[in-house]
Amino acid sequence: MRATVIHAPLDIRVEEVPDAAVQRPEDAVVRVLRACICGSDLWAYRGEAKRQPGQRIGHEFLGIVEETGSAVSGLRAGDLVVAPFMWSDGTCDYCVEGLHTSCVHGGFWGSVGFDGGQGEAVRVPHADGTLVKLPAEAASDEHLLTGLLALSDVMGTGHHAALGAGVRKGSTVAVVGDGAVGLCGVLAAKRLGADRIIALGRHTARTDIAKLFGATDVVAERGEAAEAAVRELTGGQGAHAVIEAVGTEQSMRTAVNITRDGGAIGYVGVPHGSGTGLDLGVMFDRNITLRGGVAPVRAYIPELLTDVLNGTIDPAPVFDRTVALDEVPDGYRAMDDRSALKVMIKA
Repeated sequence: MRATVIHAPLDIRVEEVPDAAVQRPEDAVVRVLRACICGSDLWAYRGEAKRQPGQRIGHEFLGIVEETGSAVSGLRAGDLVVAPFMWSDGTCDYCVEGLHTSCVHGGFWGSVGFDGGQGEAVRVPHADGTLVKLPAEAASDEHLLTGLLALSDVMGTGHHAALGAGVRKGSTVAVVGDGAVGLCGVLAAKRLGADRIIALGRHTARTDIAKLFGATDVVAERGEAAEAAVRELTGGQGAHAVIEAVGTEQSMRTAVNITRDGGAIGYVGVPHGSGTGLDLGVMFDRNITLRGGVAPVRAYIPELLTDVLNGTIDPAPVFDRTVALDEVPDGYRAMDDRSALKVMIKA
């Protein structure tokens, strides 16, 4: 089969690799219908996250179950399913508590020796605990299928950030980051009842999506100018809840400085850079709470799935470019130079 592999920084290729196959009784093989490129994939693409030459890449996909191992009981061939960005057994203490990202038998797609999501098919370990069935009719609805793909990562991650930030009905929320996760954070905040949502971003195409998703205000400045703008919009106090969806020192510093005393930051931006941007003394004095981390999206898919299916939320607009599998290297270049927000891969 064909799959995406990374050989070196800026060197993404689509190559022939061994077919995905059941290796353990708990496995399933999923034929990929839709996959996508994540902003976090760019850290490997740019050489900021190390990968072995020839390693698979990609962690967001949905598709059709083609084969199941003898121990798989909840799925069968022909089922339409979505995969969260990590596999998990669904039964360990962490999974039972809703923290599937800490599953004792879990792992990331594209890890050494495992299939990545950007290919024709994927071997799924612990299929019963990992995969979520979707309505069969969704396979013929192009727009709905696109929205459902967002459940594999960005919608659940935005929701995790909103929960970490303590978004509640009537609250004022600020979102740092105009990537797909930040935009889904806007959508999640709106879903949770935020009264005012301030989106920080400089790219009109992205802030237009933020407005579509429920942003009431847009701040295009950065750094201290952005902090001043948010303070002005909030009567000098800052936001009750701040979503940090970038992961740099500057973005975290901005998040702290625009949080209202007694407020909270939900952080989901993958940390990278020389420092954290955190001053614990400032956070202590102002009673600012910090919650977040790797989003256990498997725990969130069922409730978010219901809202996508009934039209309450529609994350599909975060995908602004579609490529075929052979065009994946072009998709990486487009996201790297920011000419694309989030690239979907259509099998």
